[in-house]
Amino acid sequence: MSVERILITGATGGIGGALAMEYAKPGRTLILQGRREDRLDELAAQCTACGAEVLTRALDVRDHQALVAWLQDVCEPEVPDLVIANAGVNINIGPDGAGETWEEVEALLDINLRSTIALVHAVLPGMRERGRGQIALMSSLAAYFGLPVTPSYCASKSALKSYGEALRGWLAPEGVKVNVIMPGYVESLMCREMPGPKPFLLTPERAAYIIRRGLRKNKPRISFPFPLNLGTWLLSILHPALAQRILSWMNYRA
Repeated sequence: MSVERILITGATGGIGGALAMEYAKPGRTLILQGRREDRLDELAAQCTACGAEVLTRALDVRDHQALVAWLQDVCEPEVPDLVIANAGVNINIGPDGAGETWEEVEALLDINLRSTIALVHAVLPGMRERGRGQIALMSSLAAYFGLPVTPSYCASKSALKSYGEALRGWLAPEGVKVNVIMPGYVESLMCREMPGPKPFLLTPERAAYIIRRGLRKNKPRISFPFPLNLGTWLLSILHPALAQRILSWMNYRA
């Protein structure tokens, strides 16, 4: 499938911006969403210099009505070939272990989970009617086993993992590809604000390259880097008490 029209949400973040640059080339149209208009303008200029046509929209994805209306406008002339649902945030229990506030949890779920499902519902009808398309959902290696310091984040990413796997099984016969992206630690402001150690830290550029390659191959699950992927997967199959003890040894604790 030729990928010429690509939509990326959360393009003003570390991975989102790197993905935009990874896909920027002549003959491509990039449709980029983010909350920071100044960063969107800067990114658009960089991608345009690489030969891509760039359309931007400064929008808070928590406004689901505005998000869906924008996506419907985007799909009206032509449904994107590839949609990467990348927008996301993280919260944690705090340095004193006081816990997440309900307001923080609501905002996280609105961004990480509900906006992604709203996006899928907006773009999917056009892809199904056309009989082709690709949707990539940004989960995390934290979806394998919940980290004590970021419970709501882990819950949202685990939900996206299951949602994407279910969509793939449903839509594959119709020609619509669905991929779940599960990165480890990638250098960004969000990553720096996460508590705990950050082994095998990757640059956004390296992560974007791995993601683009995995999407081209239509991998069901694009999980990386390998050592951390293996370790987090093993946590999910160990007895929970042993897994929690390992996390405590590694300083992932309140």
